[in-house]
Amino acid sequence: MTEAILLVGGKGTRLRPLTVHTPKPMVPAAGVPFLTHQLARARAAGVDHIVLATSYLAEVFEPHFGDGSALGLHLEYVTEREPLGTGGAIRNVADRLRSGPDEPVLIFNGDILTGLDIRALVDTHESTGADVSLHLTKVTDPRAYGLVPTDDTGRVLAFLEKPQTPEEIVTDQINAGAYVFRRSVIDTIPAGRPVSVERETFPDLLSAGAHLQGMVDSTYWLDLGTPAAFVRGSADLVMGRAPSPAVPGRRGDRLILPTARVAPDAKLTGGTVVGEGAFVAEGARVCGSTILPGAVIEPGAVVTDSLIGSRARVGERSVLTGAVVGDGAVVGADNELRDGVRVWCDARIPAGSVRFSSDQ
Repeated sequence: MTEAILLVGGKGTRLRPLTVHTPKPMVPAAGVPFLTHQLARARAAGVDHIVLATSYLAEVFEPHFGDGSALGLHLEYVTEREPLGTGGAIRNVADRLRSGPDEPVLIFNGDILTGLDIRALVDTHESTGADVSLHLTKVTDPRAYGLVPTDDTGRVLAFLEKPQTPEEIVTDQINAGAYVFRRSVIDTIPAGRPVSVERETFPDLLSAGAHLQGMVDSTYWLDLGTPAAFVRGSADLVMGRAPSPAVPGRRGDRLILPTARVAPDAKLTGGTVVGEGAFVAEGARVCGSTILPGAVIEPGAVVTDSLIGSRARVGERSVLTGAVVGDGAVVGADNELRDGVRVWCDARIPAGSVRFSSDQ
């Protein structure tokens, strides 16, 4: 296997305001754009040619990664004029592939952090003679996912939409967002229109008698589609719970990028990342959070499981838990922001304006 397609065209609406100015795969996780981790893991598995299927804020990718040579890769970029869905995006980049008709092409969704054994998935694909092989993972509560039951040899039996009743939960296996396609199968996807591989391509292939193989790999897996999941994924990368050769530093309780500044008595724990040019002031406590480049955490602030955008500022003694603060926003002193709050880019919250507890 020498080439792959990375699907990085989504708008990342569930991650807003993080994705107002930045496409989701380019939001920093453990100090580098999340896409860097995916590219590095693919390279470590033997991939050397990757086509990025871009759409939203497509102009951001190439200036950062260039031709990929710094990562030991050859990268190409194909931009959709209109969003084409997962299947349409795959078909749209087909003419950039070099593989022969029966050779394998690896495909990744751009928002999944996983410890998948990529080589094992390709080996499974080739040893079973499958047309498409899917990475499956087991989840405790599969109601939010499409289910993928298989027989005792791993062959896919059906694709079931999100189950609504206990009787519909026939398996705990779900589609984990990484595939190996036989190159010729990609050409059967309709061109020039939106196509979903999950809802159209895979069910149609199954109905036509194609061989779809599932490989269950229950190592680390996380969908980074929500702010809480993204922050957790970044912390897991820093602490070594999630594998990546691209983390820029030693695994541990915190990651401080080279030009960041942290006061001697500030406390950083839980996989916290402090980005380039950011500043954490005296007496601040930051746990399990991502502080993006240029942000400032003022004295005595407490930030937990939160993401603070580029050039944002958290005021003195403010307490943030499970919050997202957009790029350039300012949270004034003595505010209290709790789980799920999103402060939009460049917003201003005056001092002492938002609290959940009393002022005593």
